[in-house]
Order: sequence, then structure tokens, then C-alpha cells
Amino acid sequence: MNGFGFEFAASSPCPPSAERAAEVRQLFAEEARAERPDLATLCLLVGAAADGGLDDAGIDSVQVELDRLAGQLPYRPGGPAAWASALRQLLGERFEFRGSPGDYQRLESSLLHAVLRRRSGLPILLSVVWMEVARRAGAPVYGVGLPGHFVVGFGAGDERVLADPFDGGRVLAGGSPEASVFAPAAPLEVVTRVLNNIRAWAADRADRGDVALWAVELALLLPSHPAELRYERAQLLVRRGDFLTGAAELDAYAEVVAAVDEAAADLVRGKAQSARAMLN
Repeated sequence: MNGFGFEFAASSPCPPSAERAAEVRQLFAEEARAERPDLATLCLLVGAAADGGLDDAGIDSVQVELDRLAGQLPYRPGGPAAWASALRQLLGERFEFRGSPGDYQRLESSLLHAVLRRRSGLPILLSVVWMEVARRAGAPVYGVGLPGHFVVGFGAGDERVLADPFDGGRVLAGGSPEASVFAPAAPLEVVTRVLNNIRAWAADRADRGDVALWAVELALLLPSHPAELRYERAQLLVRRGDFLTGAAELDAYAEVVAAVDEAAADLVRGKAQSARAMLN
């Protein structure tokens, strides 16, 4: 048992029961459609979809740990640069949160509770840790999605600073509020990017269709998502042997596609027929 009150396997998370998975999806949908979605809660529900060991008590204990870390930051240390330095000293140096190339090969690197436990993960999840700890301490902090990377920004006025949690909180830049590089990422944008990373991880592993499926199903619960996700889910269902459900999903997607491209819709309907034929 670890300090957060839940078990976490050293190799790979054990998936939740069907009942728990349905509960997690419902909670995720409700939070995603809230007036002000909570980033930590959404990321922890992503973790609960992956790890059956993360129950409600475990989620609460992670929130408490974030509060504990925030309580160790100095009280209003100064401007954005001072906040960035304080987070680097606490998380990057004292607690040694940072990433490594090997993190890109681990599903746990995309799960907030595991990243907090291991003190290592993908740039976006380490940035979530930085943001949630800093936010609780009153810092003007936000996530910044760069091409192929994710960092945190501090400041809301003329002085702004970027820091890289993957590199232990190294300061990257400062600049004016007009600089487009400082554009804050909204919580749902962050969660979308987290789920995209998980889908990409699963796509490289033919035996992890289960992970790909729950990641797609959570993405479909977000208020805004590409219609192609329905096609992706249908294909996953077929590959996992649920031919009838997959075929029905393909037919439903074909109806959407038919409004703009009847030829493409016919191709999708053909895939649906092929899926049903696999039952014979």
C-alpha cells in the first residue's frame, strides 16, 4: 500500500470492473460538462478508467497530496519568475519531479495518480502536477501547449514566464502578453491532449485495444470532439470481436458521413456488412 491509499501495480494497471468503468464514464461526462471543469478531477477519472485500484478514496487522497504539496510553497513569493523558481525548487529539486525518455513507453506516464506517485511522467501530466500545486497556492498559472511539448506559464500581465516541468521546471522564456506562445490551454483542451496521448500509446500496441477503447469512449464524452472518433470506436469494437455493436456504430457513422460524401458513406456501410459477416 502506498501513501495515497490505493494499490498500484509495478507493471501495468489492472482495468476496473464493468460497473466501475460505467460509473467513471458518467462522472467524467458530468465533470466535462460542468460550468468550470476541474482539471485534476478529469485527469484522475482518466486514471480511474485505466486503473481499477483507483477508487473514490484513492482519488480523494491524490487531491489531498496536491494540497499538501501546495502548502509547502512560500506565501506569495513575488512575480511570475519568483513563482516559477519556487515551483522548480519544491517539485523539480526537492521532490525530483521530472521526465525521462522512458516515460513515453509507459501508460502510467499519462495517469495523474501514477505520475504523482512515481514523480515522473509525460510533459503534459507533469505540467498538470505543477499547475494544480501552483493553483492551490494562489499562483497565476496555466498550461501552454507547444508543438510536440507541453509546459506551464506563470503571470497574467506584462511579465510572463514559461517553465518546463519535464526538465525539472527549467525556465524557458519570458515575454509580453501579446506573444501567442503564452496562450493558455483550457482544462478540456488539456484532457483532450492527454487522451490523444493514451490513444497513440495504445495504437502502437496491438494487444492494448482495451486501453484504446476506453480512451476513445472518454473522448466521445467531451462536449466537443471530432466525428471520426465514432468510426475509431466502431473499428475497435470489431477488432475486439463485438461485431454487431461495431457494425451498428459503423452504420451510424455512415449516416453522418453521407451528408457530405455519399461515396465514403458507402465504403463505411461495406465495412459494417463485413463485420456482420464475421458472425457466420
